[in-house]
Amino acid sequence: MKRRRFLAAAAVPTAAGLAGCSGVLGNEEYDVGMTATEFVPEELTVEVGTTVVWKNTSARAHTVTAYENLIPERAEYFASGGYDDEMTARQEWWDDYGGIMESGDTFSYTFEVPGEYGYVCVPHETGGMTGRVYVED
Repeated sequence: MKRRRFLAAAAVPTAAGLAGCSGVLGNEEYDVGMTATEFVPEELTVEVGTTVVWKNTSARAHTVTAYENLIPERAEYFASGGYDDEMTARQEWWDDYGGIMESGDTFSYTFEVPGEYGYVCVPHETGGMTGRVYVED
């Protein structure tokens, strides 16, 4: 296993026990699943302070990569792989599959700033694999 993949997987808290998760697959909970070509659901509304968990429920590799220009100005950037900005997240994917989420992998992010957050699966962006989280006070 590549070091970057191991570190990304080790840094992600397990989905079990997180409050507010809506999707259930066996005993594992998640809020947003991933099919071969879309996030399910594509849109999600949560309250400030909610941790959202994405789970790759398909056999294809995916990413969760925020669009920098589609998150609130005061919000921290987020991407599977832990990148600080969109350009780095994209470059790392194309260089070495950075931020990869293989089947069964999870990624979580706690939304602390209200507003609209747009995100994408980098390798499936041209196929329209995008999502939105709306965060309310």
